Amino acid sequence: MDKKKKVLVKEKFENQEYPIHIIGRHVDITDPMKAYAVDKLTKAKRFGGRILDAVITMDIQKLVHSVDFILDINNTRIKVTGRTQDMYASIDEAIARLEAQLRRYHRRLHDHHAKKSAEVDMNVNVIETIELVDEINDQIEEENLEHIEEELMPHKVVSRKTRLLKILNQEEAVMKMDLSGDAFIIYRSEEDQKLRVIYRRRDSNYGIIEVE
Repeated sequence: MDKKKKVLVKEKFENQEYPIHIIGRHVDITDPMKAYAVDKLTKAKRFGGRILDAVITMDIQKLVHSVDFILDINNTRIKVTGRTQDMYASIDEAIARLEAQLRRYHRRLHDHHAKKSAEVDMNVNVIETIELVDEINDQIEEENLEHIEEELMPHKVVSRKTRLLKILNQEEAVMKMDLSGDAFIIYRSEEDQKLRVIYRRRDSNYGIIEVE
């Protein structure tokens, strides 16, 4: 069973209080590790950006110590990762990448935050995946196939969420992909008000699908 611990820490930056969630996977987070990560984050150069929320996830897989920082800065999701053989070095690496990203995009982040544009709600369904083969093998000796199929119907909707469908220009869409690390983003084009899907290709370039 994976060890997973979550600690909620409150920190302040520029007189603005924001939550810092610290999560440990396969590792017991010590007080010095927690203090080091929080200290590095609160002292990182923001380049004018204001943190609204932060999630720090630490993980150890064999010899690899990894840390993810996921931040909401000026209502833009930013994700950076550090991976080394030492957790403290991984934290330093992630913070260096965070500062580099903010340095690269600080003007665009400010301009995008200041821009007033309409947003609409977009419904998102979360689909549960089921490992049918393993579960069927566990039950095949005791139950007939018909009964198993009824119990193990795949692709059940387990939750529904509402997210904002943002209006972005192409430059802003690319920026959000760079900062967030997401596989894709659905948005409405500022240029012609049509739906677009920007996605990350295997060659690390971006593709844009014109839905409408």
